[in-house]
Amino acid sequence: MAYPFDRSDIEPGPDGIRRYRNLPRNLPEMLRSAVDRRPDGEALVELGGERVTYRQLWDRAARVAGGLRAGGVQPGDRVAIRLPNGNDWVYAFWGTLLAGAVAVPVNTRFAEPEVRYVLDDSGATAVFEPGEPLPDGEPLETTDQGHADLAAIFYTSGTTGFPKGAMTTHENFLSNVETCLRCLAVDRAEPASTLISVPLFHVTGCNSQLLVVTALAGTSVIMPAFEVQAFLRAISDERISVLTTVPAIYWLALQQPDFAAIDTSSVRSLSYGGAPIAPDLVHRIQQAFPTARVGNGFGLTETASVSTYLPHEDAAEHADTVGYPAPVVDVRLDDPDPVSGVGELLIRGPNVVPGYWRKPEQTAETFVDGWLHSGDLARIDDDGRVAIVDRKKDMINRGGENVYCVEVENALAAHPDVGEVAVIGVPDPMMGEKVGAVVVPRPGHVLDAAELTAYAAEHLADFKVPQYVVVRSEPLPRNPGGKVLKPSLREQTDWQSQR
Repeated sequence: MAYPFDRSDIEPGPDGIRRYRNLPRNLPEMLRSAVDRRPDGEALVELGGERVTYRQLWDRAARVAGGLRAGGVQPGDRVAIRLPNGNDWVYAFWGTLLAGAVAVPVNTRFAEPEVRYVLDDSGATAVFEPGEPLPDGEPLETTDQGHADLAAIFYTSGTTGFPKGAMTTHENFLSNVETCLRCLAVDRAEPASTLISVPLFHVTGCNSQLLVVTALAGTSVIMPAFEVQAFLRAISDERISVLTTVPAIYWLALQQPDFAAIDTSSVRSLSYGGAPIAPDLVHRIQQAFPTARVGNGFGLTETASVSTYLPHEDAAEHADTVGYPAPVVDVRLDDPDPVSGVGELLIRGPNVVPGYWRKPEQTAETFVDGWLHSGDLARIDDDGRVAIVDRKKDMINRGGENVYCVEVENALAAHPDVGEVAVIGVPDPMMGEKVGAVVVPRPGHVLDAAELTAYAAEHLADFKVPQYVVVRSEPLPRNPGGKVLKPSLREQTDWQSQR
């Protein structure tokens, strides 16, 4: 199909990067516009808590900003947010920006040494702590930030080593908002509502849900903690129109015995990302949400969220891809293999952050000549669709043959009894590595390892078929973005040969 997204009002710069024209000057200006458009419209709904209008959101955020300034926070200072999902998290985020400071969202699942590292590394001069009242002072509105000014530092999930702080500018945020509006093809004239079931400290929850709906002067319905029945009720009760979460949550929702009784007719746009998805699950989602345009988004903390998007028209047929580059994003492959076409995915665009906070060496390694080296191995087809085949560091070298974990995972995920799957390299003295798979059955189903191996042999080249298959009853360990924590899984798994 032809390139599916709107590329109007885009201007290439002297650096080769294309940029959206007429973006707001900064995030507070975007919020102010929403307040002026719908002052009495609902901005926030915390499930089980308070409902807040845009006027109230601005007023409370401005008082938080005043309280921060009275406490000594100056423009450019870093302010850490350790709060759980809820309205207070949003007040803290906007209050920090209205104080002219830099927000540092902290992963609430980090262990204490990781939290301490983030606070020390960022040099946070103030911390929003759970259970403590928010700062409160005379209203303060610092709104003179520009596109290049630092707005936030999002720390990576730290699956290997200590996390790195991705420095996110106002332009990075605003470009991602505009990208999401174009890729989701939402009606900008109508206020939208989104259900935030993923953490707000993650770029999906903050950048591609909270901020996108704020740009529409719509309503963010926030789940303080995920619970599948509350998730389903909220879709119906709050008339959710834009639904975004990870594939595992859709899968769980569709397993619920009462799903058929849920009114999904309000959902106009539905997207997923963060993990591979089986074509069968895409079909089931499309059937369960018949009024929704379904799509797959892909991005990184370093790209302020979305870099590519697979639209509704391609969602099922090309479920093994993550779609086309966003309207202002360029992608290419570094040193692609002449046979497989696989190379490291490089990404360029105004959504790509300028680097890592206080990490000049890692910044120089990852951001080269304007291109982000993503660490993802990918193919790009003739129509421009990107297929992620593995993380560069996770690729298995089996006796000189490269095995891409995502490719094997996609094949195994198509088995009707498989609920979750992760593929990992298993050390081997002769081959270097062999292919190992950890699978979790769908509820009420039984998986036989030998049968699954035979199934894999029907769909994969011989060298890609797992030599080890472990059936696990517990869910796979995942980070807040939905990605499997493979280092943890390696430690937890006792491999037993099935071949």
